[in-house]
Amino acid sequence: MLLDEVVRTWTAVSASAGRLAKIAELAGLLRATPPAEIPIAVAFLSGELTQRQIGVGYAAIMDVAGRAAAQAASSPQLTLTETDAAFGAIGQVTGAGSQAERRRLLAVLFARATTAEHEFLVRLLAGDLRQGALAGVMTEAIAAAAGVQAADVRRAHQLSGSLAAAASAALGPAEPAPARHAGPADVPADGRTAALRSVLLEVGRPVRPMLAASAPTVADAMAKISPAVVDWKIDGIRVQLHRTGDTVRIFTRTLDDITGRLPEIVSAGLSLQATSAVVDGEAIALRADGRPRPFQVTAARTASQPDAGGLGEQVPLTLFIFDLLHADGTDLMDAPAAERFARLRQIAPPELVIPRIVTSDTAAAEAFFDDAVARGHEGVVVKSPQASYGAGRRGGEWIKVKPRHTLDLVVLAAEWGHGRRRGWLSNLHLGARDPRTGGLVMLGKTFKGLTDATLTWQTERLLALADPPQQAGLPAGGQPPPHGVVRVRPELVVEIAFDGVQGSSRYPGGVALRFARVLRYRPDKPAAEADTIDAVRAFWAPADDGG
Repeated sequence: MLLDEVVRTWTAVSASAGRLAKIAELAGLLRATPPAEIPIAVAFLSGELTQRQIGVGYAAIMDVAGRAAAQAASSPQLTLTETDAAFGAIGQVTGAGSQAERRRLLAVLFARATTAEHEFLVRLLAGDLRQGALAGVMTEAIAAAAGVQAADVRRAHQLSGSLAAAASAALGPAEPAPARHAGPADVPADGRTAALRSVLLEVGRPVRPMLAASAPTVADAMAKISPAVVDWKIDGIRVQLHRTGDTVRIFTRTLDDITGRLPEIVSAGLSLQATSAVVDGEAIALRADGRPRPFQVTAARTASQPDAGGLGEQVPLTLFIFDLLHADGTDLMDAPAAERFARLRQIAPPELVIPRIVTSDTAAAEAFFDDAVARGHEGVVVKSPQASYGAGRRGGEWIKVKPRHTLDLVVLAAEWGHGRRRGWLSNLHLGARDPRTGGLVMLGKTFKGLTDATLTWQTERLLALADPPQQAGLPAGGQPPPHGVVRVRPELVVEIAFDGVQGSSRYPGGVALRFARVLRYRPDKPAAEADTIDAVRAFWAPADDGG
């Protein structure tokens, strides 16, 4: 199949406002896609690469695309397979001169692409393919193309960890292809359903993790779930541990294999009283007194290579397990949580199981929450004892509760958005007051929590404060949208919620906010009344960074 067919479908889906119209466009393409290319088409139209990452940054993409613009191919010639293979070749380049070689290979690909394909490739590589074909829409499109239930596609996606793999099961040939390629029309619907339902949990292959909704208070969560299992919420790295005999593999929430980096977690997995198991949990760096070290310490430890300076001994991680998906040949994902948790207690040493209580008493749950926070943890997760394990789903069966911290900060600058936010000022640069100098200290950036209405308002307001003055809006005549950073007079105050404060060598104040998001603007509040850098540092214990 030509890449051009995918590009034309992307254009049509982008122009479609309705969900059903998007599904129809995608399903039509998938019906016409050869089975071998279905994973590529699904990945591309979902805004992903089959390789996930190929080591080419945004600046390199834009440079190559700019140079190739005047030499675009006059007619479509690239196929999906050729494009995917080119990405694979780029991703495999390593060693000295790899950056230049990646650019050269990317330039070769762009030289064979049309102008329309250039735009698609740039957006695909930059993670900016905002056409609305998210997982939910693509799941329904696959189901429509195959004539099967979306629930069966969704479960295959969850268990395989890959929407492309689920699409292959739904749309590929049920049996080895004859001389001509078998396609969706050649396979009965019940055969495609059977293929989807044959996708099962496989020890050693990660599944998408179950996610939690949020509630502002424990009482709010308990009003929805009671009786409830209440777990500590640990501020670590989500890990999924798979054990088969003496072999243990560890995956992140994004399904990356990090086994070689965490020998101590491998050892913990080998302590399970089971010959095969799949468990869900968190790995976290703790101080000697049991309190958590800053998140950045855990993150740096899990990001390190296997032999990076003996970090495994300097910064050991502790495993907390909170769920069991499989044990000794029995899949437990569909079992009630209470059954899974009871089985977990049978096979895991007590020190590896997350602290939890089971209660219908809101006061008891609130006391448990207060104790978790006092110990330095994020809060709690309130869970339904009857819930199955909804891989990849964020439903109401798990509800996280965290204390919300807020600060009033000053907007120092903003960056022009791209993708759906083109023409709006989006990413905000945030600062706190320094009472000693009278100046402002930058703490980081955020683009989260912004509705379309807020984006419109803040663009107009910040452009009025721009220094030097700037003009608003998308330019006429097909010119590229504005880009870059707009510095503003430090007058506008915004209320920011955040999850914590961490040490940072990137910013002059030595600290940065974690998971900052906009709650609301405070045009009624002058910058002189914004929070100080001292107030920010009060949320951070510098000694924690060292142990």
